[in-house]
Amino acid sequence: MPAFHKIVYAVDGPVARLTLHRPEKRNALDSQMVSEIRRALADSAADPEVRVVLLSGAGKDFCAGADLAALNQIANASVMENVADARQLADTFLDMRRHPRPIVAAVRGRALAGGCGIATAADIILAAESAQFGYPEVKIGFVPAMVMAIVRRSVSEKRAFELLTSGETFPARTALEIGMINRIFPDATFDREVESYTAQLATRSHSALSMTKGLLYQIDAMTFEAALSAGVNINALARTTDDCRRGIQQFVKKS
Repeated sequence: MPAFHKIVYAVDGPVARLTLHRPEKRNALDSQMVSEIRRALADSAADPEVRVVLLSGAGKDFCAGADLAALNQIANASVMENVADARQLADTFLDMRRHPRPIVAAVRGRALAGGCGIATAADIILAAESAQFGYPEVKIGFVPAMVMAIVRRSVSEKRAFELLTSGETFPARTALEIGMINRIFPDATFDREVESYTAQLATRSHSALSMTKGLLYQIDAMTFEAALSAGVNINALARTTDDCRRGIQQFVKKS
């Protein structure tokens, strides 16, 4: 496989670390970086030792969105070329949603536009106190179209409308209050807190985490009755796993 050039990917015990690595460009997205992100996601999904994927950005910012050169290409590309380019990022969001392991985004600095989309496509978002989020696409006459599917599932309809149409950046505290992110940690201890949180998550049952993630997102478009039926099937399947049997035995011994 070709080497990674715009991300850094490494497996450290049960944690796969995927770092966006264009700090001089504020980790801006271009087609090569998106392709490398997808390849790293596929590698981590296929690695039986991986329990958690940790997604972060090198330098001061998580990701500033599309690269300026990429934006210029968009302006001059044909409709079909733009569809293909947009499809690549949409498929990245799908890869993250379908990934069998929990994906944790550690956001320091700014996560804007497509970069905010990459962050919010993760299953869990941990943010530094000074982090900033936003969807500024409308300010340049663009539409935050693909990230909309994620935002709409993260916050209320009216809040989503405001975030997507104002184009304004907002602090981590606001993102936490509206339910868009999970935790805020102080800047000074952010890296340590992220490591602790990720390490703890990695100790959870691999099979239970995988089935929980799969079921949670599977029921998005289901009726209540269909979601319960899907839950029955996963419940029964979970009982047959080695992790569940060991967990029950340990629980019984303690009680």
